[in-house]
Amino acid sequence: MDGISATDYIRTHWPASQQPYIVAMTANALSGDREKYLEVGMDDYISKPVHMDKLANMLKSHPKLTLSPH
Repeated sequence: MDGISATDYIRTHWPASQQPYIVAMTANALSGDREKYLEVGMDDYISKPVHMDKLANMLKSHPKLTLSPH
């Protein structure tokens, strides 16, 4: 199952109260990818190679997520 299929399954079958925050991660960064992944129900998008500071900032910006400090 790929990420799009998994996202569709989660968004379709899981209760709204249990919906996870889904971030697309791909090495195949093409123009329009971000929009495509958001359109299928993912919450955000980041391309590889992943820069940890960008990933941390993305996750910190989501109101339902909390990251514990190191």
